[in-house]
This record gives sequence, structure tokens and C-alpha cells, in this order.
Amino acid sequence: MLIADAQRNMRYAYFGGGPGVLASALVWLSAGLVALTNSADASIMTLFIGGIFIHPVGLLMAKALRRPGAHDSGNPLGMLALEGTVLMLLCLPLVYGASRAHLEWFFPAMLLVIGGRYLTFATIYGMRIYWACGSMLACAGFLLVMFRVPFAVGAFTGAAIEGVFAAWVFWTERKQRYG
Repeated sequence: MLIADAQRNMRYAYFGGGPGVLASALVWLSAGLVALTNSADASIMTLFIGGIFIHPVGLLMAKALRRPGAHDSGNPLGMLALEGTVLMLLCLPLVYGASRAHLEWFFPAMLLVIGGRYLTFATIYGMRIYWACGSMLACAGFLLVMFRVPFAVGAFTGAAIEGVFAAWVFWTERKQRYG
């Protein structure tokens, strides 16, 4: 399978990744709302627990959009997606540990980790938009720390950035013709 074919297969199967980005934006939004109405720890757990459901919800959304929600079994980019997920998961204890020292670093650190994950999506889907998304998330993480913004702002920042990029991916992908 050529890389262009593998990327086209991933884009088709998962609607360009847009459903997963939207699901993630909703998890960030939920964490932000919990931060405003509950404790910071409850907000952190909301992001962690909600994060478990991003992929399954994204798959359900892709299927609702009449896409298979699964790539071809011989697609080598599926392994890259899995490896990126494992790397992201390995970063979570580090992020959590940093937040125990500086609570306000939790969402910025998560933005850095998630931003890095989105950079691999540029290769997985063959869409440069993910370089922009990942870069914006990472830059936002740095800026939130620099300007010492309130805790909940980090979650709403992640929700806003991912919400905009989800809309962009949906808009771009709806115009695509496959097959």
C-alpha cells in the first residue's frame, strides 16, 4: 500500500479524523465546566475519564456519517496511530505529577501532549491542518503558563481550538469524493 493510498483510506474511514477532534473538544468543554462548578481534581478526572471515550465516540460519529470507522487491515498507518496513542498515554503520569506541584500547569501540559499527538495526524491522514492544530494547542499551552491564566481557562482553550479545527476538518472532508 502506498502512503497516499493509506492516508486516503484513513481519511475515508474516520471522516478525516473530524469526529475524534469534535469528541475531544467536547471532553475539554466538559472539563472546563466541571472546573467552574466543582473542584480542580474533579475537572482533571473529567478530562482523563472523558478521554477514554474520545475514540469510541469518534467511531460512532464516523459511522453516523456513513463512514466505516475502521481502516483497512493492511494499512500501515494504523500502527502509527496506535503508537501515537501509547506515547500520549505514557505522558499522562508526567502531566498529572506536574499538576500536583503546580495545579495550574495541568491543562497547559495536556495541551502540549495533545498538540504533539495531533502532529502525527498530519501523516496519518495526509492533512496539513493537523500541523496547525497541534501547533496551536502547544503554543496555547506555553502561553497559558506564561500568562498564568486561571485553571479553567486552559480547558476552555483546548475546547475552543479543537472545536474550530473539528469544524474545519468536517468542512474540508465533506467536499471529498472517495472511490
